[in-house]
Amino acid sequence: MTRQKSNKPRIALALAGGGPLGAIYEIGALCALDESLKGVDFTKLDHYVGVSAGGFIAAGLANGITPRALCASFIENDDGASDVFDPSWLLVPAYSEFARRAIMFPGLAASALWRATVGRRTLTHSLERLGKSLPTGIFSNDLVDTRLAELFSRNGRTNDFRKLKTRLTLVATNLDTGDAAPFGRPGWDHITISKAVQASSALPGLFPPVEIDDQYFVDGALKKTMHASVALDDGVDLMLCVNPLVPFNSTKAANARVMQRGLTQEQRAIPRIADGGLPAVLSQTFRSMIHSRMELGMKHYERAYPHTDIVLVEADHRDPELYLANTFSYSQRRQLAEHAYQQTRALLRSRRTTLSAKFARHGIELDAEVLDDPRRHLVARRAPPTRIGRAIVSLQEAMDDLGYAIAQPATPTATAA
Repeated sequence: MTRQKSNKPRIALALAGGGPLGAIYEIGALCALDESLKGVDFTKLDHYVGVSAGGFIAAGLANGITPRALCASFIENDDGASDVFDPSWLLVPAYSEFARRAIMFPGLAASALWRATVGRRTLTHSLERLGKSLPTGIFSNDLVDTRLAELFSRNGRTNDFRKLKTRLTLVATNLDTGDAAPFGRPGWDHITISKAVQASSALPGLFPPVEIDDQYFVDGALKKTMHASVALDDGVDLMLCVNPLVPFNSTKAANARVMQRGLTQEQRAIPRIADGGLPAVLSQTFRSMIHSRMELGMKHYERAYPHTDIVLVEADHRDPELYLANTFSYSQRRQLAEHAYQQTRALLRSRRTTLSAKFARHGIELDAEVLDDPRRHLVARRAPPTRIGRAIVSLQEAMDDLGYAIAQPATPTATAA
């Protein structure tokens, strides 16, 4: 790809993973950024880097699909949208993987029995032979490849990295070497975009490894959380990073803050993480590990690329709504996308002073009218069918206005992302 010299700032976007919940958060956050940043077209950036769920979003943006269009197809499944991403694509059982492993079971069972009897091996050692019969994934994500191939091959789009008008890098992990596989880079750009998205989002244990060129690939987050260095190494002026998964802070101080929101009783009384059992402990552990790694990476970026402005947008550590959401539930996606949208707008307002100066160096301006409009929403509110319902909505909008007016003088200027 030939790049012509220009005074236009070079802007890149890096999107981390986080499963379906991460994709929902990123769409909401990107819609807020798209509306609030004057001078940025999120379908015409210089470089997009996507990992796992972020790969789907990055591939869509690089193909000219706007954040709002992504919201219509992924969040609302709008029947009027030309591109509809059906969440059921990710919930198809991996029948072929089950069958392949089942075929192996009789031979492995016979071998284990022989070792335990004739071979006089311990029971534990003998049962280890059965490990190969366990499926490598529960669900098949083959439809991610086939359906995205259809979406990216129409309406002037492309499923070929080499035919894009911009740079797109989708990172997976080579399962046999542990190395990062930057699909879209020279030597890796012959793979279709849809297949790269499938490989980058193949979370081990949930989806089987994806075979490409006689090698197997899994989720790109196994190597790094963000992989922003792929774009930073090429040289960019402004690096925008979006991270959906953060460890949850369940302290009393945090809970006192969320008591003011319209949350459920469960969300208002967040117990200690251990009280949530194994799922809560594993979720917090996973979030803490990947976020700690990302924090180290961000500090490295600031030292290694001093001439690049880096802005990180991520979820609030004290926010129970995103933490308590079922990672693979789509029934809440409208609510969660709206929440991410409003949370990102609040973040931009709180960092208005610092971010305005940072963005101004690249000809970008924060749109105060958009940021300060309390009635702005991402997804359309359902029209109340009764006169009382309409009155309640009007009252809620008035309360929103009043609440924002009261909170405005206390809004901190905060620090850079």
